Amino acid sequence: MSINFWKDRNVFVTGCTGFLGFWLSRYLIEKDANVVGLVRDYVPKSHLIWSGIKNDIVSISGEVEDYTLLERCLNEYEIDTVFHLAAQTIVTIANRNPISTFKSNINGTWNILEACRRAPLISRVVIASSDKAYGQQGDLPYDEKMPLRGAHPYDVSKSCADLLSSSYYHTYALPVCVTRCGNFYGGGDLNFSRVVPGTIKSVLREQRPLIRSDGSYLRDYLYIKDAATSYALLAEKMDDKSIHGEAFNFSTEQPMTVLEVVKKILQVMKSELNPIILNESTNEITKQYLSAAKARRLLKWHPIYSFEEGLAETVSWYRSFFAGDRTKT
Repeated sequence: MSINFWKDRNVFVTGCTGFLGFWLSRYLIEKDANVVGLVRDYVPKSHLIWSGIKNDIVSISGEVEDYTLLERCLNEYEIDTVFHLAAQTIVTIANRNPISTFKSNINGTWNILEACRRAPLISRVVIASSDKAYGQQGDLPYDEKMPLRGAHPYDVSKSCADLLSSSYYHTYALPVCVTRCGNFYGGGDLNFSRVVPGTIKSVLREQRPLIRSDGSYLRDYLYIKDAATSYALLAEKMDDKSIHGEAFNFSTEQPMTVLEVVKKILQVMKSELNPIILNESTNEITKQYLSAAKARRLLKWHPIYSFEEGLAETVSWYRSFFAGDRTKT
């Protein structure tokens, strides 16, 4: 990765109060980029605010559903690079409330793409899709040549966002690439319905952790710092126009079941608590993991952290967070 690539570059990040949004924003700030962040809700304990990083960015209040606002931001701040991360990302919420998910994830994406198409200074756009965009496939691991066939609300929203991005490349030559990742984990994730932060929180409170599924669901797990640098690397590589319009999987290629993840967390935290398996999950894909061969070949990408290394940092972050220690988060 280029040492000075991001220096003084004007970057727009949607969803900067989110899990990945914070870590990517912090990385870009550390690389001396000028970060403009779109903030929908003021969440006092979000990592962006908790850490004080919000003071280092230009913060715009609004939603990706507001096209006029997006167009103003891109032009007024002379944006060069866009990372579109804003989305409703929780599968159970999408199942309960599909309309708001579709508005955020689909309408929000076409707004971003159209605003970028009309902004003359845009040189690269990275759109966050998901492994869920593939839907249920017969062959594993999933690679980028497989069709997008989401079936349930969240999965469909990501399939649509993915296809919209491809459409804007093929029709308008928009310099866009798409990322497809598995489950992120790491410090700063306040969605405690997710297995990693939920389990850590339960153990810290000396409560048995809950597993919503039967524990056998198979997934990728990518440490959030690796995710942030993956997005940045992809944007840097987009100087090579041959990868425009392409999608890239990012994965450690070491899938684990939910039960395996919970047991590893219990081991790291030296806890003898046993999980409660609720077996309540519905409308979710049971086995899903990715091949990162394309990213390794074309981007020279590889993850830095093993699951154990990332998990140790993650547990340490949540210990500090629940202790109210901002200096270590």
